[in-house]
Amino acid sequence: MVLNQVGGSSGKNLNAKDSFIVVTISEQYQWYPVYTNPRAEKTSQTLLAKKGIEVYLPLQKQLKTWSDRKKWVEEPLIKSYVFVKISVKQQPEVLMTNGICRFLYFSGKIASMPEKQIDQLKLLMANEAELEILDYSFKKGEEVYVKAGPLQGMKGELITFHSQKKLLLRFDHIGQSVIIQVPLAFVEPL
Repeated sequence: MVLNQVGGSSGKNLNAKDSFIVVTISEQYQWYPVYTNPRAEKTSQTLLAKKGIEVYLPLQKQLKTWSDRKKWVEEPLIKSYVFVKISVKQQPEVLMTNGICRFLYFSGKIASMPEKQIDQLKLLMANEAELEILDYSFKKGEEVYVKAGPLQGMKGELITFHSQKKLLLRFDHIGQSVIIQVPLAFVEPL
Protein backbone atom coordinates (compact mmCIF):
# COMPACT_ATOMS: atom_id res chain seq x y z
CA MET A 1 0.00 0.00 0.00
CA VAL A 2 1.23 3.51 -0.81
CA LEU A 3 0.22 6.62 1.11
CA ASN A 4 0.49 10.04 -0.52
CA GLN A 5 -0.02 13.16 1.57
CA VAL A 6 -2.40 15.76 0.20
CA GLY A 7 -2.56 19.07 2.06
CA GLY A 8 -2.06 19.37 5.81
CA SER A 9 1.22 20.02 7.61
CA SER A 10 4.43 19.68 5.67
CA GLY A 11 6.59 18.44 8.56
CA LYS A 12 7.36 14.91 9.63
CA ASN A 13 4.90 14.96 12.54
CA LEU A 14 1.43 14.47 11.09
CA ASN A 15 -1.75 15.16 13.05
CA ALA A 16 -5.42 14.25 12.70
CA LYS A 17 -6.06 17.26 10.42
CA ASP A 18 -3.82 15.80 7.70
CA SER A 19 -5.60 14.11 4.83
CA PHE A 20 -4.30 11.24 2.73
CA ILE A 21 -5.08 9.53 -0.51
CA VAL A 22 -4.70 5.79 -0.21
CA VAL A 23 -3.50 4.08 -3.36
CA THR A 24 -3.55 0.32 -3.37
CA ILE A 25 -2.26 -2.09 -5.94
CA SER A 26 -4.72 -4.91 -6.32
CA GLU A 27 -3.64 -8.29 -4.99
CA GLN A 28 -6.62 -9.90 -6.71
CA TYR A 29 -5.55 -12.55 -9.21
CA GLN A 30 -7.26 -12.67 -12.59
CA TRP A 31 -6.73 -14.50 -15.86
CA TYR A 32 -5.30 -12.44 -18.70
CA PRO A 33 -4.80 -13.47 -22.33
CA VAL A 34 -1.25 -12.61 -23.41
CA TYR A 35 -0.16 -12.33 -27.02
CA THR A 36 3.14 -14.08 -27.79
CA ASN A 37 5.62 -13.97 -30.64
CA PRO A 38 4.73 -16.41 -33.42
CA ARG A 39 5.46 -20.03 -32.45
CA ALA A 40 6.73 -18.97 -29.01
CA GLU A 41 3.81 -20.22 -26.92
CA LYS A 42 5.54 -23.26 -25.37
CA THR A 43 8.76 -21.35 -24.63
CA SER A 44 6.79 -18.51 -23.05
CA GLN A 45 4.82 -20.98 -20.94
CA THR A 46 8.02 -22.57 -19.63
CA LEU A 47 9.67 -19.23 -18.82
CA LEU A 48 6.57 -17.88 -17.06
CA ALA A 49 6.24 -21.07 -15.00
CA LYS A 50 9.92 -20.74 -13.95
CA LYS A 51 9.07 -17.27 -12.61
CA GLY A 52 6.33 -18.83 -10.47
CA ILE A 53 3.49 -17.41 -12.55
CA GLU A 54 0.40 -19.57 -13.08
CA VAL A 55 0.14 -20.05 -16.83
CA TYR A 56 -2.21 -22.07 -19.03
CA LEU A 57 -1.53 -23.09 -22.61
CA PRO A 58 -4.24 -25.31 -24.12
CA LEU A 59 -2.54 -27.87 -26.37
CA GLN A 60 -4.19 -30.08 -29.00
CA LYS A 61 -2.69 -33.24 -30.50
CA GLN A 62 -2.35 -33.08 -34.28
CA LEU A 63 -0.91 -35.49 -36.80
CA LYS A 64 1.86 -33.71 -38.71
CA THR A 65 3.09 -35.08 -42.02
CA TRP A 66 6.60 -34.57 -43.35
CA SER A 67 8.05 -35.99 -46.54
CA ASP A 68 9.60 -38.93 -44.71
CA ARG A 69 7.34 -39.52 -41.71
CA LYS A 70 4.19 -38.76 -39.74
CA LYS A 71 4.19 -37.77 -36.10
CA TRP A 72 1.67 -36.75 -33.44
CA VAL A 73 2.63 -33.38 -31.95
CA GLU A 74 1.01 -31.06 -29.43
CA GLU A 75 0.15 -27.71 -30.98
CA PRO A 76 -1.37 -24.68 -29.22
CA LEU A 77 -5.14 -24.65 -29.57
CA ILE A 78 -5.13 -20.86 -29.95
CA LYS A 79 -2.11 -19.65 -31.89
CA SER A 80 0.07 -16.93 -30.31
CA TYR A 81 -1.77 -16.86 -26.96
CA VAL A 82 -1.07 -18.03 -23.44
CA PHE A 83 -3.20 -17.29 -20.39
CA VAL A 84 -1.71 -16.07 -17.11
CA LYS A 85 -3.31 -15.75 -13.67
CA ILE A 86 -1.65 -12.78 -12.05
CA SER A 87 -2.23 -9.67 -9.97
CA VAL A 88 -1.90 -6.20 -11.46
CA LYS A 89 1.57 -5.73 -9.95
CA GLN A 90 2.85 -8.83 -11.81
CA GLN A 91 1.96 -7.45 -15.25
CA PRO A 92 5.41 -5.88 -15.88
CA GLU A 93 7.09 -9.17 -14.92
CA VAL A 94 5.03 -11.00 -17.55
CA LEU A 95 5.94 -8.43 -20.21
CA MET A 96 9.66 -8.84 -19.43
CA THR A 97 9.49 -12.53 -20.33
CA ASN A 98 11.12 -13.61 -23.60
CA GLY A 99 8.52 -14.49 -26.21
CA ILE A 100 5.76 -12.31 -24.74
CA CYS A 101 4.61 -9.43 -26.97
CA ARG A 102 1.81 -7.69 -25.13
CA PHE A 103 -1.38 -7.86 -23.16
CA LEU A 104 -4.67 -7.41 -24.97
CA TYR A 105 -6.55 -4.19 -24.38
CA PHE A 106 -10.27 -3.56 -24.33
CA SER A 107 -11.58 0.02 -23.93
CA GLY A 108 -8.12 1.25 -22.94
CA LYS A 109 -7.65 -1.30 -20.14
CA ILE A 110 -5.85 -4.62 -20.07
CA ALA A 111 -8.46 -7.26 -20.86
CA SER A 112 -9.04 -10.00 -18.31
CA MET A 113 -10.95 -13.23 -18.81
CA PRO A 114 -13.50 -14.75 -16.46
CA GLU A 115 -12.20 -17.80 -14.61
CA LYS A 116 -15.27 -19.65 -15.91
CA GLN A 117 -13.98 -19.41 -19.50
CA ILE A 118 -10.57 -20.79 -18.52
CA ASP A 119 -12.33 -23.63 -16.67
CA GLN A 120 -14.36 -24.38 -19.82
CA LEU A 121 -11.18 -24.50 -21.91
CA LYS A 122 -9.57 -26.86 -19.39
CA LEU A 123 -12.66 -29.11 -19.44
CA LEU A 124 -12.62 -29.21 -23.25
CA MET A 125 -8.95 -30.12 -23.37
CA ALA A 126 -9.24 -32.74 -20.60
CA ASN A 127 -12.03 -34.55 -22.47
CA GLU A 128 -10.30 -34.38 -25.83
CA ALA A 129 -13.55 -33.18 -27.37
CA GLU A 130 -13.70 -32.84 -31.14
CA LEU A 131 -13.48 -29.09 -31.62
CA GLU A 132 -12.55 -26.30 -33.99
CA ILE A 133 -11.22 -22.87 -33.12
CA LEU A 134 -12.31 -20.04 -35.40
CA ASP A 135 -11.57 -16.34 -35.40
CA TYR A 136 -14.75 -14.99 -36.92
CA SER A 137 -18.00 -13.98 -35.30
CA PHE A 138 -21.24 -15.91 -35.44
CA LYS A 139 -24.86 -14.85 -35.14
CA LYS A 140 -26.22 -15.28 -31.65
CA GLY A 141 -27.43 -18.83 -31.10
CA GLU A 142 -29.83 -20.41 -28.62
CA GLU A 143 -28.32 -20.49 -25.14
CA VAL A 144 -28.02 -24.06 -23.89
CA TYR A 145 -26.71 -26.11 -21.00
CA VAL A 146 -24.93 -29.46 -21.45
CA LYS A 147 -26.82 -31.82 -19.12
CA ALA A 148 -24.97 -35.08 -19.84
CA GLY A 149 -21.74 -36.47 -21.23
CA PRO A 150 -18.12 -35.48 -20.67
CA LEU A 151 -18.89 -31.75 -21.03
CA GLN A 152 -21.72 -31.81 -18.47
CA GLY A 153 -22.25 -28.43 -16.80
CA MET A 154 -20.91 -26.36 -19.69
CA LYS A 155 -22.98 -23.45 -21.03
CA GLY A 156 -22.82 -22.17 -24.58
CA GLU A 157 -24.84 -21.45 -27.68
CA LEU A 158 -26.39 -23.92 -30.09
CA ILE A 159 -25.69 -22.83 -33.68
CA THR A 160 -25.92 -24.30 -37.16
CA PHE A 161 -22.44 -24.71 -38.67
CA HIS A 162 -21.95 -26.50 -41.99
CA SER A 163 -25.57 -27.74 -41.83
CA GLN A 164 -25.04 -29.32 -38.39
CA LYS A 165 -26.03 -28.25 -34.89
CA LYS A 166 -22.95 -27.54 -32.79
CA LEU A 167 -22.09 -26.00 -29.42
CA LEU A 168 -20.37 -22.60 -29.61
CA LEU A 169 -18.24 -21.08 -26.87
CA ARG A 170 -17.29 -17.45 -27.38
CA PHE A 171 -14.01 -15.99 -26.15
CA ASP A 172 -14.74 -12.38 -27.04
CA HIS A 173 -11.67 -11.03 -25.22
CA ILE A 174 -9.40 -12.67 -27.79
CA GLY A 175 -11.77 -12.67 -30.76
CA GLN A 176 -11.98 -16.47 -30.96
CA SER A 177 -14.80 -19.00 -30.85
CA VAL A 178 -14.70 -22.73 -30.17
CA ILE A 179 -17.14 -25.07 -31.93
CA ILE A 180 -17.77 -28.48 -30.39
CA GLN A 181 -19.69 -31.50 -31.67
CA VAL A 182 -22.15 -32.49 -28.92
CA PRO A 183 -25.11 -34.88 -29.30
CA LEU A 184 -28.36 -32.89 -29.20
CA ALA A 185 -29.73 -35.26 -26.56
CA PHE A 186 -27.02 -33.93 -24.18
CA VAL A 187 -28.17 -30.28 -24.32
CA GLU A 188 -31.20 -28.41 -23.08
CA PRO A 189 -32.24 -24.74 -23.48
CA LEU A 190 -31.50 -22.35 -20.64
